[in-house]
Amino acid sequence: MNKKISRLFNTNQTIYVLCLALFAVATIPFEPMLAVAEALVAVLAFLWGRNAGHAAQQTVSQYMDRFVGGRDSAQASNMLYMPLPMMVFDVYGGDVLWSNDAFLKLTELDEKLFESKVEKVIPTFSTHWLLEGKREYPELVVWKDRKYQVFGNVGHSDAMSGAVGTLATTYWIDVTESEEMRRRLEETRPVVGILMVDNYEDLMKACPESKRSAVLAALEEKIGQWVADSGGLLLKYDRDRYLFLFEERSFPGYAERKFDLLDQARGVVAGEGVAATLSIGIGRDAESYEALFKNASLALEMALSRGGDQAVVKDHQNFDFYGGRSKTTEKRTKVKSRVMANALGELMHEADQIYAMGHKYADMDCLGAAVGICVIARKLGKQAKIVIDTENNAAHPVLRKLLELPEYENVFITGNEAFLRAQPGALLVVVDTNRPGSVESEGLLDACKSVAVIDHHRRGSSYIEKMALNYHEPYASSTCELVTELLQYLIEPGDLLRAEAEALLAGIVLDTKNFTNRTGGRTFEAAAYLRRIGADTADVQRMFQSDLESTVARYDIIRRAHLYRDTIAIVALDDECDRVTAAKAADELLTLKGVQASFVLYKKEEGAYISARSLGEVNVQVIVEELGGGGNSTTAGGMLPNCIVGEMEAKLKAAIDEYFEN
Repeated sequence: MNKKISRLFNTNQTIYVLCLALFAVATIPFEPMLAVAEALVAVLAFLWGRNAGHAAQQTVSQYMDRFVGGRDSAQASNMLYMPLPMMVFDVYGGDVLWSNDAFLKLTELDEKLFESKVEKVIPTFSTHWLLEGKREYPELVVWKDRKYQVFGNVGHSDAMSGAVGTLATTYWIDVTESEEMRRRLEETRPVVGILMVDNYEDLMKACPESKRSAVLAALEEKIGQWVADSGGLLLKYDRDRYLFLFEERSFPGYAERKFDLLDQARGVVAGEGVAATLSIGIGRDAESYEALFKNASLALEMALSRGGDQAVVKDHQNFDFYGGRSKTTEKRTKVKSRVMANALGELMHEADQIYAMGHKYADMDCLGAAVGICVIARKLGKQAKIVIDTENNAAHPVLRKLLELPEYENVFITGNEAFLRAQPGALLVVVDTNRPGSVESEGLLDACKSVAVIDHHRRGSSYIEKMALNYHEPYASSTCELVTELLQYLIEPGDLLRAEAEALLAGIVLDTKNFTNRTGGRTFEAAAYLRRIGADTADVQRMFQSDLESTVARYDIIRRAHLYRDTIAIVALDDECDRVTAAKAADELLTLKGVQASFVLYKKEEGAYISARSLGEVNVQVIVEELGGGGNSTTAGGMLPNCIVGEMEAKLKAAIDEYFEN
């Protein structure tokens, strides 16, 4: 070790002095005095170099003595022969200074180790972490087919008031066997999946009874082929549900293939052209089978609430989504509407206070649904309060008509007022959103113990969990359509005022784009019911009229549009823009030939906003979710705080690329 230290701090003084002496000899014939001066410099350099080298060696030797506790002590012997491999090296130079016998055996270099650099001995080892002040190597070191966890620290040595080296002491722990055990444990952890034929009823109705068994057999064959390579257990426990138990090692393959069983299942077609669709819920990363099954059930519920025909994975913290890009078809029954109406009526009857609250910057669908809740409360002899920002909203035409009615005097209150007035027995009905971060007042949501949610947007990874009632139908055109169906079971036609009927109809017209988008048979039934009560379609249409200034602004936005991937219209505005104007511009961009989806990006004080629209071929919710937004397959929006429009546009294009590539 002493020889190595001596070599490390050897200043090559002999070579330097010899060179100076040669210069002095060569100078004698020409300048004797200069030669004498050079000789004197050579002698001084020799003396200084010898003293400096000796001091440096002594300092490092003292460091090593402190490290091992005295070279002649019993502790030094323990350090030398202890089974834990240890190595001391110079951080900057990379020279190996010392190691114990255990480390020498790992290198198989014997004494040659002290003539080597660290990077030559262990090519996969880096020393930057020591200079950053860390005590543990940030990852495992793979060396000679073994894995090591490395700990270390740095000590500084000084000589003659100057730093001459930074010495590092490292400890090497072989964790190969434990890592292999950990890997095996991770790979063999159980995963629970629930596979559901989400259009089972439609599939059975679409083919004769004699062919139903053949259709189911074809579907089960595809499911069986898909799970075969996993070595897992597949069990059918209901007419339309399968339990799939497999190991974690198979999950990355399914995720990498985007759960392609969803596409394979659509290859099974019934007699009338109805293709089978599956919803898959996967539960993983839980401590018990009960928790795994609960995660799988939550994941399946999430998949169904987002429209079905997709896979959702739930671990201990997050949801991951796969598929869900096809058009959804209406899968609702009036039985559920009647059950939900009765349940909502009971909750409102028992409540001491009733609040109806929608999302921030409420639109006509949001306000119209809240109006429907007020009608039900009035029928029960109670007054409901609508929580809304009367200044910042997109429903001023409806709001102005309602404020003229005596029934709506003191009905509209702010979120802060509602939060202060809320009592323990209050019922909060959340309409047109299911995300806690989107409601008008999160404080009121937290304060109310009894919460009912009525919404038609596809559920995102963040949703309201504490619900006494959840009427969530992603197949509905609007929340007003859902509330209108509830009204038919809870009130008499004469209980609904004309202005209230028009508010509900305006919400349906808004979300269906004048009955051209996401419109089913139940949508027209709800509109017909409102029309029979007295809603004037001409008055509703007037609510959507724009003034000249906003119309000019809308067409100015359209003028700035450019096509991306030939079918996507994108507008990125550097100026601030009104939300309603941006939304209408996004709608109007869809009227351009060849445009399948449109995105309008604009800035506000708190960040960058996006308004997205689609004709149905492109699921804009899946794209906007990547930017923290939400909505449904044809209408979505979102906001990125502390973000500029240019940055949001780059993220949007990346999300669009990922959508089409996957």
